[in-house]
Amino acid sequence: MILLWQLFLAFFIPGILGYGGGPASIPLIENEVVGHYHWMSVPHFSNVLAFGNALPGPIATKMAGYIGYDVAGILGSFVALVATVAPSLILLIVLLGLLERFKDSPKIKRLTLFIRPIIVVMLGMMAWNFFVASEQESGWIPMIFIGVASFVLMQRFRVHPAFVVGGALLIGAVFLG
Repeated sequence: MILLWQLFLAFFIPGILGYGGGPASIPLIENEVVGHYHWMSVPHFSNVLAFGNALPGPIATKMAGYIGYDVAGILGSFVALVATVAPSLILLIVLLGLLERFKDSPKIKRLTLFIRPIIVVMLGMMAWNFFVASEQESGWIPMIFIGVASFVLMQRFRVHPAFVVGGALLIGAVFLG
């Protein structure tokens, strides 16, 4: 039980202090896992980091899952994952509670009006980066085909976006991989 508590702390503390997401938390996680608890050596931690970077998704949760499993099995993996996402989840719940409490405030309404264009620009930049990366990886023809097919499936035939994404992944794996 003490080991699970230590595992929780080893990932909860970097989750609180690692402002900036997973990459900002990596040195803090290393300090806990290698320096404080001595569960891994530096080369072993480096291999876990390299392996985590090779997989898709957030790096901190992948590392938490692996290190938790390595230290304390399946329950350790679960505890480390919960500890990694708990700080963000707690903060999100608190902020949503505040937003709900003050949703009728003119200042909050004005703030949300100012935030919307920023979100649109950020989503546009992300879409542009995906567009450029997709063109470089697979070329124009598959990119345009998948884009047009996705648009038609979602707009004309009302296919759920999850199925469209799954189909695009399948096309990429079979024909472009």
